[in-house]
Amino acid sequence: MHVTRLANVKSIAAVLGGSAVVAMTGLTMAVTHEQGTPITITGSGMTVGATSTQETAPTAPETTLAVPVVKADPFGGSGS
Repeated sequence: MHVTRLANVKSIAAVLGGSAVVAMTGLTMAVTHEQGTPITITGSGMTVGATSTQETAPTAPETTLAVPVVKADPFGGSGS
């Protein structure tokens, strides 16, 4: 008998919880629903800017080896 009562309580709690979720969803939709005219976006099409240029890539890299200008001490002062 005790097990049946616990099952009934769980069922009632599940129904109440589900009803609360449905009610909150409906309330949220009712509050956030806006009555307005749709926005129409018009454009003139795609254009290329006046500064757009095309050129071929260089055959050789600009620098052969990248070397830092300033060499810092290693972290913690160790090393050479």
